[in-house]
Amino acid sequence: MKKLVLIIATAVFITTTAFVAVQQNQKSEASEHPRIEKAIHELEGAIEYMEKAPHDFGGHKAEALEDSRKAVKSLKLTLAYRAHQDNKKGK
Repeated sequence: MKKLVLIIATAVFITTTAFVAVQQNQKSEASEHPRIEKAIHELEGAIEYMEKAPHDFGGHKAEALEDSRKAVKSLKLTLAYRAHQDNKKGK
């Protein structure tokens, strides 16, 4: 039982450490690519606005929300990829 707890604790520590490193790299990438970071921020604001809007923008609201969420996801993946590449190079 103690071995299992130790293994789980170690796995959690390693996962947490890796997650923090990736987040720090992504923040670094965001500062190196401010236009991408700004686009993410603006899209997230537009999503929030559309979600709260009482109308459906002529029937385009659902598709606009879906497309905007996909764009945010793609842009975040772009920064994550750059962070991973830079991490491999030891930047």
